[in-house]
This record gives sequence, C-alpha cells and structure tokens, in this order.
Amino acid sequence: MKNTARWIGVGRTETGHVRQSNQDVFAAINSCNFWVVADGMGGHPAGDLAAHIAVDVATRKVKAFAATSGQGPEAPAAQLAECVAAANRAIHEKVREDPALKGMGTTIVAMTIASEPVPTAHIAHLGDSRAYRFHRGALTQLTRDHTLVAMLLERGLIDDATARAYPDRHILAKGLGMGLELSPELTSTSLALDDLVLLCSDGLTKMLDDDAIAVVLARAENNPRRACHDLVDEALRRGGEDNVTVIVCAHTTPAKAGSLAIDKTLPAM
Repeated sequence: MKNTARWIGVGRTETGHVRQSNQDVFAAINSCNFWVVADGMGGHPAGDLAAHIAVDVATRKVKAFAATSGQGPEAPAAQLAECVAAANRAIHEKVREDPALKGMGTTIVAMTIASEPVPTAHIAHLGDSRAYRFHRGALTQLTRDHTLVAMLLERGLIDDATARAYPDRHILAKGLGMGLELSPELTSTSLALDDLVLLCSDGLTKMLDDDAIAVVLARAENNPRRACHDLVDEALRRGGEDNVTVIVCAHTTPAKAGSLAIDKTLPAM
C-alpha cells in the first residue's frame, strides 16, 4: 500500500446535535495510502471502544504492510481483508478478556488506492458505513449496506418506499464483533484522476440522500477539504441526528498536497 500516487484524504467527525457522545472513529493515513471509518454500534456496550480498537488495529496492520516490499497485484485487496480480520479478532479478544463488553461491535469501511496499471480503489467493509465514487457529476455507491432492511430489499420483500420508513432500517446484519470468522465484503473499482472518493458513517446518509451528497461534492470543485467540511456542515444543518464522519479522497500533485497530506486519527481515546 505504498503511496506512489498522490491520493490525499481529508477527514472530519462530529458528535451531532442529538447524541451525547461520538462513537465514530476515522483514520486518514495518507502516508500509507489508507483511509478507514468505523461507527460503533449504538445501543450496545462500548461501541466507541469497538470502533477505536478496529481503527487502531487496522492502522497498525497497514503500517506494517507498508514497511514490507510489494507483494504482487492481489496484495491491496488481500491486505485490506487481513486488516479488517485482525480488527475483528482484536474485538473478540477484548470481549474474551472482559465479558461485560459482550455485544460490542462496529461497522467498518476501509480503502486503499493502487496506482498501477490504472488508479484503482480497493474497499473492504462490514455494516452500513459507505464508500462512494463521484465521477464527473455522477455519484455511485460502491458498497452495499449490511442491514436487515437491505436484505429485505434484495429479496424483494419490501420496496424502496417501505425501506425508507422501515422502523428497524439501521439494524445491522453484519459488523465487526458479530462473528469471529466473519469476512469483509471486498470491492474494487477503477478511478479517473478527477474523481472524488467518499467514505462516511450513516450519520451522513441519514441526513443527506445521494442527490444532496452529489450537489455538495459538485460545489467543492475537486477540493477534498472543502468537500469533507461542507458535507459534515450540511448534515449538521439538517439536524445532525447521529454522529457524522466523512473522509473525502482526491488525486493531487505533491506540490499541491501541502497540509492535506498530514496523517490524522480522530477522535482520540
């Protein structure tokens, strides 16, 4: 996961106007070409701890990978899968050490971007934290939600209108901590150099539908800092009913990267 192409991610997390604490955690490790968002399961014990463990373990794992030599064309996806698997094992180990934490878990969406032969985003995810590609005005969701309502939609048991009002629409079907052998869903997609790639918790998508997200990204004119902050501000303006976390990645030259390239993990424990 070496940072040969200058893809830079800018992240921000906010508690919002309703929640008392922030159970979202993100890391933008630009030096390793790695970005991750985790959203601790609300209503479960220590959701914030699960999210912190997930991001910490995945980040340490990716830094270890970055210190080794290249491992072939399949390495990015395989490394992402191992990062997520390691995070899942760490959460289960923490519960084994302290049974009072039983039930804690978190979503995760993690990404690296390989530069050759063409820029390609590799994504691993569990839960309903999402990845999107914004390509020349069009927004495409790259992940599928691992939720009860998404399963019902896929099986044709409910329609889109019912799904939007479904009372248990945010109950997760998959997430870190929900099974020791659980594997992340892997997705890869080619990118153009003028694309933006968005990672977010559901605190954004509860407040903004895809059309609204696309409008904000279009206004940002390929500036990841502006896109990131404008998306969070808009979610807060519309009510901020949940913790909201956003990372926006864009391609840039080293000369323009400047302070955008600083590695960041928030919030701290």
